[in-house]
Amino acid sequence: MKTRITELLHIKYPIFQGGMAWVADGDLAGAVSNAGGLGVIGAGNAPREVVKANIDRVKEVTDKPFGVNIMLLSPFADDIVDLVIEEGVKVVTTGAGNPGKYMDRFHAAGMVVIPVVPSVALAKRMEKVGADAVIAEGMEAGGHIGKLTTMTLVRQVADAVSIPVIAAGGIADGRGAAAGFMLGAEAVQLGTRFVVAKESNAHQNYKDKILKAKDIDTVVTAAHFGHAVRAIKNKLTRDFDLAEKEAFKQEDPDLTIFDNLGAGALRRSVVEGDVETGSVMAGQIAGFVDKEETCEDILKDIYYGAADIIKQEAQRWATIGE
Repeated sequence: MKTRITELLHIKYPIFQGGMAWVADGDLAGAVSNAGGLGVIGAGNAPREVVKANIDRVKEVTDKPFGVNIMLLSPFADDIVDLVIEEGVKVVTTGAGNPGKYMDRFHAAGMVVIPVVPSVALAKRMEKVGADAVIAEGMEAGGHIGKLTTMTLVRQVADAVSIPVIAAGGIADGRGAAAGFMLGAEAVQLGTRFVVAKESNAHQNYKDKILKAKDIDTVVTAAHFGHAVRAIKNKLTRDFDLAEKEAFKQEDPDLTIFDNLGAGALRRSVVEGDVETGSVMAGQIAGFVDKEETCEDILKDIYYGAADIIKQEAQRWATIGE
């Protein structure tokens, strides 16, 4: 299954591992790239030296292509841009901002730039400023989300731009990947299933929370105030819910409470294992993810699972056509 994405990035499988802050470190990204997908380091709000250590780790693990996800609202964004150029990183994905001001530098360094977009308008804007592809991420995804579902977003973005589209949000197996391809995507991105990969260094408590989740166990916090985030229900999500209810009662609410609730919450769960007051970011597909596997097993399951589904459906429709 060759697509413009596999050709552009020189990867075996058209599958990205999401650049999840605190989770997507050098070990996980290196394992995914080594197995044939595109591993992505999640820079998040980390300073230069932390991201540099993860880049060094990926280079120890593999000589295959990998990427770095840069959160453009990070206070260290400029430093990370300098770093990825200096380190010869070949792929950059971006979120939480417009990478336009860096685009000339990225391309001069021979880098492929792939922003994450939650809407058609932003996808078209990213194509205009020179993005090589876009990741259309539906609100089924874990972490910070937009308002459109993967089913509605991917098909509209694929029709609106001429650059390749990567589908993300709610994908964790071959059937989900096949659906993304049918909507017009040329690759898919997964986050939640890679959190529980054997090579993932996420705290076991965090992994267990995902492995035990049911289909209705994720909620969206701060949907009306601040930045909407999807996570598994716990004390923190209940605190966010109460804060929102109180804010609605006030004429001029103090919205700093939402920043205070979220500060350091992801690190508490991923690193320290506090899955009650920490943020257990995970997608709605968490209810489907029920075992730890190697990155290689995950990639093969998705890739060959998608191929089988597409082949079966082609045969079925050919029979109907007769």
